[in-house]
Amino acid sequence: MAEIIVIASGKGGSGKSSFTAGVGRALANLGKKVLAIDCDIGLRSLDLLFGVTENVVFDWGDLICERCDLEQALIKAEIDLLAAPRNYSDDFTPEKTATLFNSLSKYYDYILLDSPAGIDRGFQLAASGASSAVIITTPDNICVRSCSRAFDELRRLGIEDTRLVINMFEVKPVCKKKLLNIDQCIDETGIQLLGIIPRDIAVGYSSVTGETPGEFSPSTLAYKRIAKRITGQRVPLVCE
Repeated sequence: MAEIIVIASGKGGSGKSSFTAGVGRALANLGKKVLAIDCDIGLRSLDLLFGVTENVVFDWGDLICERCDLEQALIKAEIDLLAAPRNYSDDFTPEKTATLFNSLSKYYDYILLDSPAGIDRGFQLAASGASSAVIITTPDNICVRSCSRAFDELRRLGIEDTRLVINMFEVKPVCKKKLLNIDQCIDETGIQLLGIIPRDIAVGYSSVTGETPGEFSPSTLAYKRIAKRITGQRVPLVCE
């Protein structure tokens, strides 16, 4: 049965979708069977990051509404993908999404739920089927504060196994006290650290081209370390 992980953050722009794609690929490279589910209804982006937009015909909303079957909705590749619906529906309830996501767990080792920003309805739908969570923050006060609020909401929803990833980390601004340092991010959120991803311009390019960052790019190396930590391996938090 899969470990179902919701990828969350309190605000937009923290890099949840890039993290989902990058760590999903890294888990697949470790021999794991991975499904990514885009839960950002109306603003979906995983199909762009995976370069499969032209293959999207149905989405997980069509599965819930019984307009298609799993084989029609599932985009199969190195990492399987279920796209997000274009619009909300009254049929999308936490009970139904949890049932759908859990029904897929027998086919995978990991299911990554790419949550929308904020902690409203979309966040609750994504979290409904999760057994654990990764919260993505950038090292600034606004994002860290919003992530702390998302952490509280996840605990309210019954998800206790939550880890923190600091994304877009840069040493120079931290030394100049323009950004928070690692300890400050941990202290302000109260979340155990899973990993640190350095700022990498290649991640921005991948969102436009659908191509993955290079094998030895800073972000790729960080995703590999985080994937190993997710699977229980003991590796350093940061790239050397």
